Amino acid sequence: MCMRGPIIFVEDDLDDQELLKDALQELKIPNDYKFFANGLEALYYLETTADQPFIIFSDINMPLLNGIELRNQIFKSEYLREKSIPFVFLTTASNNLLVKQAYDLSVQGFFKKPETFPELQSVIKQILEYWHKCKHPNS
Repeated sequence: MCMRGPIIFVEDDLDDQELLKDALQELKIPNDYKFFANGLEALYYLETTADQPFIIFSDINMPLLNGIELRNQIFKSEYLREKSIPFVFLTTASNNLLVKQAYDLSVQGFFKKPETFPELQSVIKQILEYWHKCKHPNS
């Protein structure tokens, strides 16, 4: 994991994209970030980029390839598994079945999107701080 690598957001809601951008800017996160509107776009990027992303934040309910399907494709790809990119769900979809499916695919976190902007900032900050401190096979 490259601590300076881009933060990847797989999020189809433009309003949520703006909130996430604002949160990163206010937190003064130095990493670049990239947004993809669906899992298919994100998967193509991950399979073709020379970048070593820092972390992936994904919604679940998206067109073309949803978050669970995206994680499954990453999990099945030896190339992408070896990159060991932390994968976290940040979604409004939250039920026990989805949480179980996510963890069956070895996600590193499942978070319900917070109701307020300060709560969103807090969640993002805590997740990023954890991964900055965490040991990683590619560091």
